[in-house]
Amino acid sequence: MQLYSAKSENTREQKAALLNREPEPRESTSGVLKPRPQTVESEKFPSRLCGDSGAALPETGGKDPCKRPPGVGPGEGPPPARLLGGDRKHPAWPGSSIDLVHASRGMAAHRSGPLKQLNKAHKGGRHRGRGSAQRDGKGRLAPKILSKKVRKELSRVDQRHRASQLRKQKKEAVLAEKRQLGSKDGPPHHVLVVPLHEKISLPEAFRLLQDRDTGTVHMHEWGSSHSFMLLCPRLKHRWFFTSARPGDLHTLLDMGKVADTILFLLDPLEGWDSTGDYCLSCLFAQGLPTYTLAVQGVSGLPLKNQIDARKKLSKAVEKRFPNDKLLLLDTQQEAAILLRQLANQKQRHLAFRDRRAYLFAHAADFVPCEENNLLGTLKISGYVRGRTLNVNSLLHITGHGDFQMKQIDAPVDPFPLNPRVIKSQKDPGMAMEICAADTVDDMEDDLKVLMKADPDRQESLQTEVIPDPMEGEQTWPTEDELSEANDFLKESSKVVKKVPKGTSSYQAEWILDEDGQSDGEGDEYDDLEHEDFMGEESQDESSEEEEEECETMTIGESMCDDLYDEKVDEEAEEKMLEKYKQERLEEMFPDEVDTPRDMPARIQFQKYRGLKSFRTSPWDPKENLPQDYARIFQFQSFTSTRKSIFKEIEEKEVEGAEVGWYVTIHVSEVPVSVVECFRQGAPLIAFSLLPHEQKMSVLNMVVRRDLGNTEPVKAKEELIFHCGFRRFRASPLFSQHTAADKHKFQRFLTADTALVVTVYAPITFPPASVLLFKQKSNGMHNLIATGCLLSVDPDRMVIKRVVLSGHPFKIFTKMAVVRYMFFNREDVLWFKPVELRTKWGRRGHIKEPLGTHGHMKCSFDGKLKSQDTVLMNLYKRVFPKWTYDPYVPEPVPWVKNEVSSTVSQVSME
Repeated sequence: MQLYSAKSENTREQKAALLNREPEPRESTSGVLKPRPQTVESEKFPSRLCGDSGAALPETGGKDPCKRPPGVGPGEGPPPARLLGGDRKHPAWPGSSIDLVHASRGMAAHRSGPLKQLNKAHKGGRHRGRGSAQRDGKGRLAPKILSKKVRKELSRVDQRHRASQLRKQKKEAVLAEKRQLGSKDGPPHHVLVVPLHEKISLPEAFRLLQDRDTGTVHMHEWGSSHSFMLLCPRLKHRWFFTSARPGDLHTLLDMGKVADTILFLLDPLEGWDSTGDYCLSCLFAQGLPTYTLAVQGVSGLPLKNQIDARKKLSKAVEKRFPNDKLLLLDTQQEAAILLRQLANQKQRHLAFRDRRAYLFAHAADFVPCEENNLLGTLKISGYVRGRTLNVNSLLHITGHGDFQMKQIDAPVDPFPLNPRVIKSQKDPGMAMEICAADTVDDMEDDLKVLMKADPDRQESLQTEVIPDPMEGEQTWPTEDELSEANDFLKESSKVVKKVPKGTSSYQAEWILDEDGQSDGEGDEYDDLEHEDFMGEESQDESSEEEEEECETMTIGESMCDDLYDEKVDEEAEEKMLEKYKQERLEEMFPDEVDTPRDMPARIQFQKYRGLKSFRTSPWDPKENLPQDYARIFQFQSFTSTRKSIFKEIEEKEVEGAEVGWYVTIHVSEVPVSVVECFRQGAPLIAFSLLPHEQKMSVLNMVVRRDLGNTEPVKAKEELIFHCGFRRFRASPLFSQHTAADKHKFQRFLTADTALVVTVYAPITFPPASVLLFKQKSNGMHNLIATGCLLSVDPDRMVIKRVVLSGHPFKIFTKMAVVRYMFFNREDVLWFKPVELRTKWGRRGHIKEPLGTHGHMKCSFDGKLKSQDTVLMNLYKRVFPKWTYDPYVPEPVPWVKNEVSSTVSQVSME
């Protein structure tokens, strides 16, 4: 069949003839449409069958309007029309023409609406049996099971099995650790004995622990006093006992860093005294390893008082050591029970020493250099603990600094668990005896070199970056520019000072600049603003108070008062009183300073800026960095570096001295003072450093003020830090511990909240404990704060805020005239863009200055009140001082200060 696109002349007649024919039944075969069967409804409503028009059909003279032309059988007819528009003719149907628009509308199917009833879908296989359904679904997994496999979820049975395996592994690890510590293959069990009361007899406790009747062997150790090695073949255990008095702070903390167990000796009546309580505070803050409590002297009490004493002591101990058992140490039998408890006790771990190799020196020897007798090679002998010791890593000797190792020797263990038996034993009570002379000879004969340092793989001792002063220059300056710069430096170095008449230039050099506007002294001047601005008033008030005190004071004539007055330092008391006043003033008026009248405010506060919002306003952390920042190191990502180093420690096998080996370390270029301190009885402790831990950076530590200290501590004061295994002196900054990108500077160490301490120090990877001490005039160290290491981040911005205050002189509806904030017109114009605020919550801006005395017209978002105060916030970034010193002087024994300098209430009038 073919479709013709030409239109016929009698289109209307053909269309009418087509609509009047009767449709025949048709079937759809191979895409050919056939006429539908005639229905009864089509006779009544022929318009619905052949078209959508409601008009009556034309008369056909009694002929069937839908009847086929002659020669056309069923199944034949015009092909399906395409939706191309226009009329089409069929050659076998002469004179036929189909209106495609009307035909498509008449043959359109019914479309259901949104309210059509939806029946349930047919479920195939409903009549099948269960077995056939299981066979068909064999191997298929439900969506939940598939998702569990993706998430690696286990079934309940597998979860129980996995939990039991983990418990078993942990138990095996704990048992293996117990078996290794103190065994023949592991290091001796290091026990630190600490008497917490002055009535405790340390020699008596050592006598009970040195038991010969049970077949143990003891020998006194060289190097440090009050220490001995205890060998017990029957228990297959060996102990190394040392002691430290609570008043000896450095010895106590250093020994606590490396001890496996601390044995606290308590008094049966009081438990511990003030010195013992101070000792416990320091040890708890540093990190307490495994500990045991023993009571000495219970047998000396009457029988009826022993039970009551133990009950009272248990209640007192429960505050510090909850759910801990008290053991007795008065007889040999009780000492044996204590030793068994020490051997079977579960070990607690300190995080800062578990990832590093460390060593307690049992012996030390010094070989001076040929060129310089003050430097030489230090030979340290001891047992390796913690991790495997590599000779190419750096070694930190606590209290003395970082050093490089030359080689590691492996001598014979001088304290074997099963020593050889000497036949000429005269004492039958001793089962065995160790001969020190034979041991030394064996060590010399059997000395083996374990490792030697490789210069290509050895860590460098470089701690600082050598800054290049021309690093920021893009072009080389000419000779004229250099000469101009020199002339400018000469002119800028000349400072104009107010000096008395007749003063020579030499005398003028010794006169201090009262303004203190040099770049180096800017921060110090800001810190002393309260003292400088309030100087005259405080002097007048103090003079009046001194006159009143002189009139009313009565001097006691007794000897007790004279002795008491001799202990009091009047100058120190005056300084302390002034500190208390400044701290109280800072609490009442935080960050508020008085604008100086002898100097323009735009010069005094030229380093400050205004911020619309302290929380959201941007501040570039690389902007205006000090010269000290060119000397430090910074990580691109400190967190990822720390994770990678710790992962390498756990997974990578390191070559070197294994844990438990007795080795001799050759440390190069060590000052002779190190071995002198060791010979005087001080402990010698060495820690291996992780990569980058010898380099300088900016450390941030979160600390909280100790409850026993009420003395005001100002920022940038020199403090003593015990950070992990390090000990050093530095001048820190205090700032708020917040989650923002900017942190407000704090002038004093507050007692109610945790603060962040920022300081220049060598890099240390957390976790690490932090203790802050302050040295008094008599050489004693007082604990002022405790905390932990937060991060190593030089980009942490500490922002100092200065608040200028003014008084509303005249108040209008939303306008006010403010005075006493500035004292000249130029300062008002300089600080005009900075936003104002009031203590009652109003916000405003400076409109214009009035006059030449600093009055200014300001607009606010509401009406001010006469008692309100207008404030202006100015900010600048501050940096810590580079005062790092690894040498800390040895403190005097700590004694509780009976003369309390605490001022409960300081008058601010």
